[in-house]
Amino acid sequence: MGDVDGVEITEDKAIITLTFEDGSVGSIHYFANGGKAFPKERVEVFCDDAVLQLDNFRKLTGFGWKGFSKMNLWSQDKGQANCTKAFVDAIQNGNPCPIPADEIFEVARISVDIAQQLRK
Repeated sequence: MGDVDGVEITEDKAIITLTFEDGSVGSIHYFANGGKAFPKERVEVFCDDAVLQLDNFRKLTGFGWKGFSKMNLWSQDKGQANCTKAFVDAIQNGNPCPIPADEIFEVARISVDIAQQLRK
């Protein structure tokens, strides 16, 4: 949302499109003005004539996946515990970082760039 009369905060509503080196495209829809009945976080993956849809990191639905249609988890798992464990294990065992540093810096740079653009 751009500069609109009566709307003080505009950086909490955006559609961000990312193009990757391999030609794939990612789209982030970040809306703070949605209804509470709708899933707060949704990830959708479109590939090979099929779709995976993950709602609130608890309900996974597959469309067009042979032998898979849905899976429900008892609790939400965003992967933070496994990410932390992999990082600590890498340090303790002298292994490479699970996520290469150049990728971490790239994500940080892009995140800052997006935040700055949303505040303009």
